[in-house]
Amino acid sequence: MHRLREALRNGDWLTRERIRLIAVALLMASAAGFLFLVVTAHDGIDQQGRPLGTDFSNVYAAGTYVNEGNANAAFDPPQQFAREKTIFGGDTQFYGWHYPPYFLFVASLLALMPYGLALAVWQAVTLGLYLLVIRTIVVPKTHAAESSHWEWLLFALAFPAVLINIGHGQNGFLTAALMGAALVLLDRRPIVAGILFGLLVYKPQYGVMLPIVLAVSGRWRCFAAAAATVVIATITTTLVFGLSVWPAFWESTHFTRVVVLEQGNTGWYKIQSIFAWARMWGAPIPLAYALQGTALIAIAAALAALWRSSASYPLKAAALCLATILTTPYSFDYDMMVLAPAIAFLAVDGIMRGFDPWEKTTLAALWLAPLLARSVAEATLIPIGVPAMLVIFILILRRAKLGSAVRMAFFGAPSTITAGGIARGRN
Repeated sequence: MHRLREALRNGDWLTRERIRLIAVALLMASAAGFLFLVVTAHDGIDQQGRPLGTDFSNVYAAGTYVNEGNANAAFDPPQQFAREKTIFGGDTQFYGWHYPPYFLFVASLLALMPYGLALAVWQAVTLGLYLLVIRTIVVPKTHAAESSHWEWLLFALAFPAVLINIGHGQNGFLTAALMGAALVLLDRRPIVAGILFGLLVYKPQYGVMLPIVLAVSGRWRCFAAAAATVVIATITTTLVFGLSVWPAFWESTHFTRVVVLEQGNTGWYKIQSIFAWARMWGAPIPLAYALQGTALIAIAAALAALWRSSASYPLKAAALCLATILTTPYSFDYDMMVLAPAIAFLAVDGIMRGFDPWEKTTLAALWLAPLLARSVAEATLIPIGVPAMLVIFILILRRAKLGSAVRMAFFGAPSTITAGGIARGRN
């Protein structure tokens, strides 16, 4: 037992060969599962009566309404369900449209193609963007550490959230790409980074931590670019779809909040949040919100102190990715794609500066978490995703020596932001 504990503590069990073996096995299993799903489908409907790409069906259905000049219909659940039945058959289950009006542009373009082609294009393009961002984070930093050129691709593709995202036809690849690219460009191209952050407005629950981080680190050019992007996107959306699209969206949020989140009709085990964890364990709605709000305040304070400190930039970037998920009550397991750039940044920091005790093992656990998060919670009511993210967030603070970071942040000692050696306040 002592030897096992020491192996886990030091991460000695994570040899390069073993990591590659696990990744290859997961990738092959994922590919086989996806191939089986496709070849056993009939007219785009799988054996369980679901459209291939399940959640993508709501995007496609909404896009058909937009192309008919009736964008508001996507926000009305009965009309959306009726359109899904028309396209995918009367036995299909309901897949709600929960996005703000900005995403109607994407839905409209995709709905110009046949469903199967639209799904393939959507997943291929966004997967490519995700892989490009992960390569940008990892390869230039780890080349000096003799990392193989192809290993980053294996680990990026084998990440379990990838299969979940593909199976659901979801937007996790795009979210991870926007977040990761913005963090890569934050110091070198602050305006471009701000635009990328601003485009995340299509997932507004993921924007809570961004203004805090940009403000406390003095990145005002990026802050302004992000704000301008949101304003321009809002004006453009209003001009194209009409002012009435906003009341329609606002009314639809009641269904999302009450039915999906608070009542958990889609299954709280699918939602990776503190709120869903509390509800899954029987907490009343006010208490669940209180726990989520308390966590938000604590994480925001820690994140602000971290970003004002002289901690290494990869730690700050990884912490922001984790905080983005942890501070929202509405985050599904496919949204754990945002963990991919976090893991990449942490791996870079560990390779360049060495790993502290337990960090290799917990990082491996975080990489595996999407594989088990839904099934374990459904079977046992034991959450996997949120605890894994919280542990890694705490380890980041420990690695950054946040005790000194807090003193520096709140008692006036100037610090630098180590992303290309650019001092805080330049942006």
